[in-house]
Order: sequence, then C-alpha cells, then structure tokens
Amino acid sequence: MLGLVLLYVGAVLCLNGLWLIGQIGDNEIAVIDIFVGGITLLVSLYLAFGPGSNDASIKAAALTLLFTFTYLWVAINRYNGADGRGLGWFCLFVAITAVPVSAQTLQGASTLWGTWLGLCWAAWAFLWLLFFILLVMQKPIGRFVGVVTVLEGILTGWLPGYLLLTGVLH
Repeated sequence: MLGLVLLYVGAVLCLNGLWLIGQIGDNEIAVIDIFVGGITLLVSLYLAFGPGSNDASIKAAALTLLFTFTYLWVAINRYNGADGRGLGWFCLFVAITAVPVSAQTLQGASTLWGTWLGLCWAAWAFLWLLFFILLVMQKPIGRFVGVVTVLEGILTGWLPGYLLLTGVLH
C-alpha cells in the first residue's frame, strides 16, 4: 500500500506546489486534496483496524494521518475562507513530529530504501516547517514553498511511489 499512498502524495504535493505559484485556482485545488486525503484516510483505517493490525501498522496509520489531516484541512480552507493560521500551527506540530520519525528511520535503515524513507521524513519535516512560516508567521515565501513542494512531490512521493508499484523498489 505504500506505493499507492506515495504515488498520490506525490500528485497532491506537485499540484499544491503549482497552486502556491498561481498555476491552479483556489477552488480547483481542493479536488486533489479531498481525493488524496480520502485515500490516505482509508489506508490509515485499514492499517489501524484491519485484519492483522499490530503496533507497527498502527504507527504507520498514525503517521499517515498526519498527511491526511493536512490535505483535508487545505481543502476545507479553500471553501471556509480561513486564513490558514490554524493549519499553519498544525504544520508546526507535524514538522516537530516528523524530525524524530526521520531520525529513527535513518537509525534503523539497513537498506537504500530505508535510508531514502528516512530522508523523505526529513524533507517532509522541512516542508511542514515552511508551511508554518508561510501561514503563521506570514513571511512572503509562497513561491519558494511552492517550488519546494513540487520538488518534494516528485522526489519523495511520485518517483518512489511509482518505483514501489512497478516492483523496482521493494
């Protein structure tokens, strides 16, 4: 399921990055955020409550829900007129959470994939921190955040997701 989730995380990050640099409209971006939020929600529920769930699958569900809630919050904000500060504070929470996840993943990595995943968590922590700076501190870094979001979408989601789905990565 990781390949499925990462492929669509790549899509939503790329499109949200394009939205931040003005290439997609406010109302239209909500479509991909709701879709990917829904996919990651379903995967998380299966991991947490499905047959064979265990401590590791529940941890994976909890971490995946960090993405789910972010995407759904972005979508809801497109319709409720919120300024994004609440989402920004959530992004800080997620950024702080992702740092030890990255460190633990890197520390336990015994394969190239494990190292890659640990670096992805570090990249996501940085991205969520950028969203905090953009939304709460209201620094004019929207274009930079958009470009970073597109690049992270490709390198941490789209590419590894596709490689997992095609069997190139295991």
